[in-house]
Amino acid sequence: MSTRAGYAPFTVPVAGGDLAGGVWHPDAEGMPILAVHGITASHRAWLLAADRLPRRRLIAPDLRGRGRSSGLPGPFGLVQHADDLARVLDALSLDRVVVAGHSMGAFVAVRFAERHPDRVERLVLIDGGLPLPPPEGVAPEDVPAVVLGPAIERLRMRFASPEEYEAFWRRHPAIGPWWNPAIADYVAYDLVGDAPELRSSADAEAVSVNALELDGSAGYAEALASLLLPIDLVRAPRGLLDGPPLYDPAVVAEWHERLPGMRIHEADDVNHYTILMTDAGLRQVLPVLDPKETPR
Repeated sequence: MSTRAGYAPFTVPVAGGDLAGGVWHPDAEGMPILAVHGITASHRAWLLAADRLPRRRLIAPDLRGRGRSSGLPGPFGLVQHADDLARVLDALSLDRVVVAGHSMGAFVAVRFAERHPDRVERLVLIDGGLPLPPPEGVAPEDVPAVVLGPAIERLRMRFASPEEYEAFWRRHPAIGPWWNPAIADYVAYDLVGDAPELRSSADAEAVSVNALELDGSAGYAEALASLLLPIDLVRAPRGLLDGPPLYDPAVVAEWHERLPGMRIHEADDVNHYTILMTDAGLRQVLPVLDPKETPR
C-alpha cells in the first residue's frame, strides 16, 4: 500500500521493557494524531486510515500485551496504557496531539486525557470510550468471554499455518465479507510463534484485565465526565459480529446529556471493525479525524 514509503517502526523504553509501534508520514506538517487500537488489536489496525491521511503524521503504538509489545509485563490497566502513551510522545518529542481511539483504545484515550490533559488537542472516540453496562447475571471472571466472544476465544487457539489463520479471519462475520489488503496486513502482523503452534500476539491476561475495565469502574466514568476538551464520538450501527451495536443509542444519549459538548456522529452501514478498516467506514471517520481532509 502507499503507506510503505512513509512508514517507520519504533520502540520506546517504558516500564518493564520496550513498547513497539509505527509512525506514518513522519515529516507531515500540522497537528499529529496519536492513534490507539482496540482490545485484541495492534497498531496495524490504523494502516488504511494512515494511507488515507497522507498529510497527517500518525503515531500508533502496540499497547502493552499486544502486537510487538506483547512481551511487556503488567500491570495492563488503562492507566498504565495511558502513561505508556506519554512515554511514546516524550520519545518522539511531541508536546501535543489529537488522540484517536478505536474500541478499547478510546478508553485509553480518555484516561490519557485525564492524566495528561496538556498534551491533548482533542479526542476522537471511534465506537468506544463510553462505559459499557456489564452483562446481567454474569460472573466477573466470565465477563471477557461474554463481552468479546470470538475475539477472546481466538487467543486460546493455535494455527498450523498463516493460511489457516487467514481462513479463520475470513470466516468472521464482521470482517470476512469486507476483506481488503489492509485487513490482510493486520491479520498477518498479529500472527506470532512457530508452526504448527502459531497464535495471536495478544496476551489473554492483558485482554481480560482490560475487558473488566470497560464498565466505567475504578473512576473511569468520573474521569470521562470531568473532561473539558473537545470530544467527537463516532458510533457504528452494528457490533463485533455485524449484529447489534456495541452502543445502544440510549447509552449515547445519556452520555451526551452528561457531556453536552461532545459531538455525536452516527456512521452508516458499517460495523465495529469496518468503521476503521474499510473505505466505507473511513469516508465517514476521516472528516472527524481531520476536518480538512477530503474523503476519497
